[in-house]
Amino acid sequence: MKNQLFALIGLGLLLATASAYAQTGVVKAKVPFNFIVNKTQISAGQYLIHPLGTMNSGAMTLESSDRKVVMAFLPNACESSQPPQTTKLVFHRYGEQYFLAQIWSAGNERGHELPKTEQEREVAMSYPAPQDVVVVATLR
Repeated sequence: MKNQLFALIGLGLLLATASAYAQTGVVKAKVPFNFIVNKTQISAGQYLIHPLGTMNSGAMTLESSDRKVVMAFLPNACESSQPPQTTKLVFHRYGEQYFLAQIWSAGNERGHELPKTEQEREVAMSYPAPQDVVVVATLR
């Protein structure tokens, strides 16, 4: 009886994790410019962004298609009253510098927002407002 209960609980956790993973999914995007995530300069290219560990941790990873770049970051949750129609990455642009700001999945009113770093705040002082640049992505 105990074994059946543990198996049932395990199956429930597995299904809950799979369901949460399907909601967030893996975002695939080709970014045509160099950009910054946290304090790291990232080259233009094809990237995958996916959850790291449990869905409750909120941590995500950014991985280049050649796997030369793999980094973890911790975004905050954000919401929109209108779910986006496309999966997308939003960057803040200041002159020629781009900072990854948000990650959205099509049809999901919940997204991920990276907190502004000290570096972004310093760069922002020289500009009246960031220009938002959207890169359309896909769910993989």
